[in-house]
Formats: sequence, structure tokens, C-alpha cells
Amino acid sequence: KEYSVEVIKAIREKDPDNIILVGSPHWDQDIHLVADAPIKGFENLMYTVHFYAATHGKELRDRSDYALKKGIPIFVSECAGMEASGNGPINYEAWNTWINWMEANKISWISWSIADKNETCSMLNTTAANNGNWSEIDLKESGIKTREKLRDFAKTK
Repeated sequence: KEYSVEVIKAIREKDPDNIILVGSPHWDQDIHLVADAPIKGFENLMYTVHFYAATHGKELRDRSDYALKKGIPIFVSECAGMEASGNGPINYEAWNTWINWMEANKISWISWSIADKNETCSMLNTTAANNGNWSEIDLKESGIKTREKLRDFAKTK
């Protein structure tokens, strides 16, 4: 918390208005601790939560619900459908539960990771160009699912 305050002060010296994402303890899992003792004296702060759907479930959503009820703004700055290791099969049911929860709570999210490493969470095949404009053949399973969800959201807005 003390480190975050120092970083926030440094950012505010350069930019007094933009949103600052602030991590929560234990790999962005202990948002309930933030809810009980948020940083005071600054505007436009959001606290981050990270989840991997095959590992993190209801307990983390319950912690997040607790924080939301206490007025803590949340941004999911890292998430995906597999295990926290970044590997293992994608648990679509659990991932959809998380996505539906984020949508119901109007929480923005970023899927992890735009990379071509040999791991489940990497969204790109090694054939993918460095400058984007990827076709489905360039995407791994996680990339296909993330793009599908983003396109679904774009249709409903």
C-alpha cells in the first residue's frame, strides 16, 4: 500500500486526472483487503483483480462482490480460462461464469496474453505477424475465444 501511494504521487505530478490501476495483494487476489482499507486522498483509482477461471472461482468473485459493495472500483487487468499456471485446458464453463459476472458488474477486463509462447494462455500461434491484423489461423484457442467475446460485446453496444 505504501509503495502504491508513492507511485500514485509520482504519476499525479505528471498527470492529475487519468485513471490509475492499483494492484491488490497476493497476485491481485485479495481485493477484500483493499475494500477494508482503501488508499485515501486520491481520485480516479481503480483496483485490479486477476483470475484464471480453471483455478479461481466463487471465492474470488465473492471477495470482489464484497469490494464492489463497499464502493471499490475494479478493473480485471489479467484473466483467462485456464489454470493460474497459464497452462492446462480451458474451462469454458468457469470462464463464461467470470465473463458474465464482469459484464453484469460493468467491469472492464483484459485477457492474458498476446504472445506466441508454448502455453495455453498465449493467444497467438508462432505464425502470427508482429503487427496484428491476425486471421483465425494465427490464433490459438484462447485468442479465438477472447476475440469471439469481444466481437459479441461490440455487437450489443
